[in-house]
Amino acid sequence: MDCIRIVDLEIYANHGLLKEENTLGQKFLISANLYLDTRKAGICDDMELSVDYNEVCHLIYDYVKDNTFGLIETVSEELAEEILISFPILEKVDVEVKKPWAPIGLPLSYVSVDITRGWHTAYLSIGSNMGEKEKNLTGAISELSKDMLIRVCKQSQFITTKPYGNEDQEDFLNGVLEIKTLYTPEELLDKIHDVERMFGRVRDVHWGPRTLDLDIIMYDHLVMKSERLTIPHADMQNREFVLKPLAEISSQLVHPVFKKTVGQMLMEVQA
Repeated sequence: MDCIRIVDLEIYANHGLLKEENTLGQKFLISANLYLDTRKAGICDDMELSVDYNEVCHLIYDYVKDNTFGLIETVSEELAEEILISFPILEKVDVEVKKPWAPIGLPLSYVSVDITRGWHTAYLSIGSNMGEKEKNLTGAISELSKDMLIRVCKQSQFITTKPYGNEDQEDFLNGVLEIKTLYTPEELLDKIHDVERMFGRVRDVHWGPRTLDLDIIMYDHLVMKSERLTIPHADMQNREFVLKPLAEISSQLVHPVFKKTVGQMLMEVQA
């Protein structure tokens, strides 16, 4: 991926744990690497196809100048998020915050925090078999779209499917979303649980009826398992109600464990 570099932008600002740092201020040096595809801009000589580093520099300057944080870790985190949200063409940023006047009483060049943050591609299954099913699904998608750390990129059609596991309940309306997100997998799980609760989801019966069901199916090419979360979803390869709408929007998506495309797994389930 191509990169535009901003190196050691000097800003006098008020960040630090000491009262004097917050009131008197001190010098900070901010560097940023902006990752994007610059080929079209380079061929066409068109700024609309790239990112204006003048605008990025002024955003960094104003944001660091106008806010006060105790930790330069927080400066880095908040600034990276602000840049990524403000310039949608960017895929990823590195942000380094240098503190040359760090009050440690010893000679040094600077103390710094250097982080990398970027957009991740995730696939969510969405379903409902209680109440106004379609309204539940469209409402949930709307709630996800309101979050600045989530971009809903693709949405499958909704399909009616038989219940999975516990068959003694109403049919489901199911679909799949492709999103871009700045959330980590665990943070995204917390977010979708919040949305489920907004629509009255109660987790009292395993595979039971639900007003809204949101699951993380895949997250980049990540393979992980924790007490709360397994990615890719542990049973996605057996669920036609997941694979069919997922194939509609990304049939060539490859499962990072089975090394099969979604289209191939759907054919096996339907066989």
